[in-house]
Amino acid sequence: MPRRPRIKLAGIPQHLVQRGVKLESCFFADEDYQPYLHWLFKATVDWRCQVHAYVLMTKHVHMLVTPETAGGLAKLMQSVGRRYVQYVNRFYKRSGTLWEGRFKSSLVQTEDYFLLCQRYIELNPVRANMVEDPG
Repeated sequence: MPRRPRIKLAGIPQHLVQRGVKLESCFFADEDYQPYLHWLFKATVDWRCQVHAYVLMTKHVHMLVTPETAGGLAKLMQSVGRRYVQYVNRFYKRSGTLWEGRFKSSLVQTEDYFLLCQRYIELNPVRANMVEDPG
């Protein structure tokens, strides 16, 4: 069965989720978060996307992003994914994919939902008992 086509809308915020393959870790040590964030924020400039909220969990990533161009979001995730997977594979002497298929995205169409989504993302590590405070 073919994949469903992505919704490519400029100027509409989207909630993104990208999971580690087989629900395994995609961040193995504290030092792994910084390269991911470096490439993420470089890609936001390159592909004209605005990140409103994000959380990097051990086994997945959540982001609230508004692309300025129709294809910006896919290009952003492709850019970050490629660079980060290369880093992980080189550093941890592994091979293959790190992510479970394509990232999932859903449109955030109202202001109320935007704020709820942002809160959900920022409180994710608290709910998972990884930290006591979202800061």
